[in-house]
Amino acid sequence: MGSHAAVRPCRVADTPTRGVDTPWIVGRVAAPRPRLRLFCLPQAGGSAGSYAPWRLAPPPGVELATVELPGRGVRSAEPLPDTLEELAEAVLDGISAELDLPYALFGHSFGALLGYEIAVRAGRRGLPAPRALLVSASRAPHTPVPRRISDRDDESLLAWLEGFGGFPPDLRRYPSYLRYALRTVRRDLALTEVYRSAGPVPVGCPLHVFGGAEDPLVAADRLERWRECAGAGCTVRLLPGGHDYLFTGAPAVLGAVAEALG
Repeated sequence: MGSHAAVRPCRVADTPTRGVDTPWIVGRVAAPRPRLRLFCLPQAGGSAGSYAPWRLAPPPGVELATVELPGRGVRSAEPLPDTLEELAEAVLDGISAELDLPYALFGHSFGALLGYEIAVRAGRRGLPAPRALLVSASRAPHTPVPRRISDRDDESLLAWLEGFGGFPPDLRRYPSYLRYALRTVRRDLALTEVYRSAGPVPVGCPLHVFGGAEDPLVAADRLERWRECAGAGCTVRLLPGGHDYLFTGAPAVLGAVAEALG
């Protein structure tokens, strides 16, 4: 079959374009007629750039708003708040003016717990609730941390990250950047290791839980505990891959996200 047979005509009016950035949203992809704004929260040590593969083909009608947290990326000089709860409040303050459009939250690993806290706090503050909360590769917020990682030395932390694909091995060739990256990961992990919600506070929106079928860090039974946080329905779905399935299988993940958003 010729390659031209797979090409579909693209109308310029329907093509996603680069949107306007803010201190909290970097690399925004604007849809011509957006029906939903999807805030994407990164993994430990990650930045808005972690979602770069998603910018190539966001779900139809969805504006992709990739969140840049303090202490990384273009905001590397800014201090990170001392607790996950304070960080959630700061993010909510930073994006509250953008809740004029129906929105959803997607968070991977560290970002999943952060997204949950943002959803809960939006309700407490009387702000518009998300249309959906999508969480990925994370323990449920009311369950204990299996073990501490942040207090390991750099070599042990790096070996742990490399063990599940969290860091590419060739990063060792760049020692200055490696030290910066490990410092950022360590700070984020420390926030999650002391974070545990008082109970499974239900979120007032549909909850969609994703994970990698071969994830060595978060098994399927731990993903199921998220159901206890659901106040308006819950789905749990495993996709091919490990803890980094979000990036190694981006097309399949984007398809699953599009289905969840409807």
